[in-house]
Amino acid sequence: MFGRWPWGSTVLLTVFVLVGSQFAAHAQEGQRAMLDPFARVLLVVAAGVLLWRQRFPVVVVFGNAVTVAVYLGAGYPYGPVLFTVAVACFSAIVAGHRKAAWAALGMLWAAHVLVAHWLYRWLPPSGDVPAAWTQEVVIATWVVAVVALSELVRTRREQWARERAERAQAARRRADEERLRIARELHDVLAHSISVINVQAGVGLALLDSDPEQARTALTTIKDASKEALGEVRQVLDTLRTPGDAPRAPAPGLDRLPELVEQAASAGLTVTVDGAAPRLPPGTDLAAFRIVQEALTNVVRHSGSRHARVQLDHSGGTLRLRVDDDGPATEADAGGSGNGLAGMRERAAALGGTIEAGPRADGGFRVLATLSLPRKDDDR
Repeated sequence: MFGRWPWGSTVLLTVFVLVGSQFAAHAQEGQRAMLDPFARVLLVVAAGVLLWRQRFPVVVVFGNAVTVAVYLGAGYPYGPVLFTVAVACFSAIVAGHRKAAWAALGMLWAAHVLVAHWLYRWLPPSGDVPAAWTQEVVIATWVVAVVALSELVRTRREQWARERAERAQAARRRADEERLRIARELHDVLAHSISVINVQAGVGLALLDSDPEQARTALTTIKDASKEALGEVRQVLDTLRTPGDAPRAPAPGLDRLPELVEQAASAGLTVTVDGAAPRLPPGTDLAAFRIVQEALTNVVRHSGSRHARVQLDHSGGTLRLRVDDDGPATEADAGGSGNGLAGMRERAAALGGTIEAGPRADGGFRVLATLSLPRKDDDR
């Protein structure tokens, strides 16, 4: 609790006001009333109330203004007591209570004008004369300076708070994007490999007794697919353990399309590829590979067709990937799981592209991906 209260600054300010006002009283002897016990009580109250300036800034700024108005109205000397007004006003404005601070300052200045120019005849010290109007200009300038400094600090604090919030939001957004990226990678790797393993396990079980050699081939395919899946999952997990480090193995791209075709063939799916894969930036190459991989995985899992066609078309700064199968669908959702299609759309959207997936008019299913390619000028 002690750390949340400005004890130290308040005590130092109170001592400064009491000692400084004593020197000010001697300097203004004969012009203003000398300090007495009541004056010192007012000085202690004006400075001591600042202890609550962080919790109750509005109450403090008005309480301080009233106390200082009584002090000056009683004819006591000008001095460090005015500094307490600046601190109270500063705290109120920085806390966002601008109107309260302006109202308190306006009230104090109006009280000073009233006392200095009209009520001085009936208030101490005796024989007092009206204050010069130039003095009011000085006080008004002092008030404007206090308000301007307070507003500057308030604006800077709000700017710093906004910047901190924006940095925190950006960090959360980066974390969300990284989490989605890893989820897509794991889904694409595991969905494809497990689909191959599932098909080959069924083949192996069916042929275990009648054709042991074919069953052995299925088990070999399962071993290779699981080994590859483990390697890719390990690569994804390594990026989590050492963020920012370069991956130990290059990310897959369309140059591995023959491997993908071979894996699909081991699952009983014949894949025909039309078109050559162009040289692509790593991010685009990975996205294109994963989209084709997910599309073929969905054919294996959800389509009754045993033949699929992959067409690559690169022209006009755009890469078009089309994956067709002739169906029919073996499940209600011929296009695959919602996560798979969502992952493909997210990958395409990240590159400024689109994904169209749905049944064809003549039967079967089509996945059409359009990816925007960076210009050569952008690569430099």
